[in-house]
Amino acid sequence: MKNSLFLILFLFTVHKVEAQNFRKFDISNSGCQAYFFCVPDTFDKAYSPDSSVVYTSDCTTGDETYGVICVKLKTTIDKPDDAVDVLIEYLDFLKKEVNIVSAAGYGKGHTMRNYDKARGVIDYWVDKGKTEWKIKGWTDGKYMGILYSYTSKESTSGYESKRDLFLESFRFPGM
Repeated sequence: MKNSLFLILFLFTVHKVEAQNFRKFDISNSGCQAYFFCVPDTFDKAYSPDSSVVYTSDCTTGDETYGVICVKLKTTIDKPDDAVDVLIEYLDFLKKEVNIVSAAGYGKGHTMRNYDKARGVIDYWVDKGKTEWKIKGWTDGKYMGILYSYTSKESTSGYESKRDLFLESFRFPGM
C-alpha cells in the first residue's frame, strides 16, 4: 500500500511538472523566439513565392498541438495597417492549406506589451475533421509570427489558459 501511494504521488508530480514546462525556443536563425509547452521539432526553412523566408515547427504534448510559423518578409512594410492586411492574406492562404471549413472572423487591434510596432489578429477555426483551432498572428512589418494550437479532444481543464499563454509568446528579434 505504501509503495502504491508513493508511485501514484510520484506519477502525479511528474505529470504536473511536465505540464507546467514552458520554455523559450529560438526559431532557427530568424532572430524570433516563441515559448512552448513541449519541444518543437527542428524548424523547417522554406521560401514563399515572393522569396520571403518561412520557418515552421510544431510539437504535441498529450492531445495538445502547438505550432509556429515565422516569416521574414522580403520587403519591409512601413504602415502597420498594411502589414496587418498582408498578415490576414497569409492567414487566409493558411486556412486553405489546413482545410478550414469555418472561422469566427479576424479580431484585429491586438498589441504586444514592450513592443509598440507589433500588431496582432486572432481567430478561431474549425477544420474538415471538426478540430477546433485558435490562432494568433503578429507582425511588425519586417516579420510575421503565426502561432496556433488545437487539441484532438474536448478542451481539458487548464488548456485554454495554456493556449492563450502560448499564443502571446511570440518574440520579434531584439525583444
